[in-house]
Amino acid sequence: MNDFTRWIDLEGAANVRDLGGLATVDGGTTRFGRVYRSDNLQGLTGRDVRQLVGDLKLRNVVDLRSGAEVRLEGPGPLTEVPEVSIHHHTLFAEGGVYTDVEADTIDGDRVLPWTERVEEDLAELRVTGFYYAYLRDRPDSVLAALRAMALDDGAAIVHCAAGKDRTGVLCALALEVAGATREAIVADYVATADRIDDILARLRASDTYRDDLDTRPPDDHRPRAEYIEQFLRVLDERFGGPLEWLASHGWSEADSRTLRARLRD
Repeated sequence: MNDFTRWIDLEGAANVRDLGGLATVDGGTTRFGRVYRSDNLQGLTGRDVRQLVGDLKLRNVVDLRSGAEVRLEGPGPLTEVPEVSIHHHTLFAEGGVYTDVEADTIDGDRVLPWTERVEEDLAELRVTGFYYAYLRDRPDSVLAALRAMALDDGAAIVHCAAGKDRTGVLCALALEVAGATREAIVADYVATADRIDDILARLRASDTYRDDLDTRPPDDHRPRAEYIEQFLRVLDERFGGPLEWLASHGWSEADSRTLRARLRD
């Protein structure tokens, strides 16, 4: 895996990368140029739009932000591009006022019965508890977002605000369906840490996100391997794995074949 080739440098977004080039359990790799992940796309410049739509053939945007975020931030430039379809599938942010930039408190009802609270690291419990809430509260959005990522009329990009938590969970599930190794899934998740300072700077420039960000120390926003490892481990232990959880909510073998075809060499 070459992280250098996976990053896409844009003027108006800080956390954009390709889901291609990741190792799979059968010795292959995921495909480049099919699915991208990103932070908020509101600030894209004209050059960025030309690069995404023209050079990278972007045709589908999967927006995981809450309705409040979309209203507060206003329409982004990609909403004005006829070739691009916007798929808004909110995961209903569980932390802060409008967003899930960071959770301020640990809500046991949001965490249990997904994971045990005894002797757990509190930061890990807080973050992974919110991840489970996405699945518990909006399985319909999770499945719809994955299906939109699999559309084959061009490339897709999935994003939220930071491109870290909601996007991280959806990309982990998509990569699991594609047969990526757990090591590769974790490596993709933590890669956001390489750009975290730029991501936070962009979000602090927005009234929508500034207050949520400042409720926690800067280092608390950094993605850590143990967060996504715990999330996947609980799905393994409680449901038999991410695929089994998806199947229990209506995900079919045909869905898996379609998404694998998008992401596999």
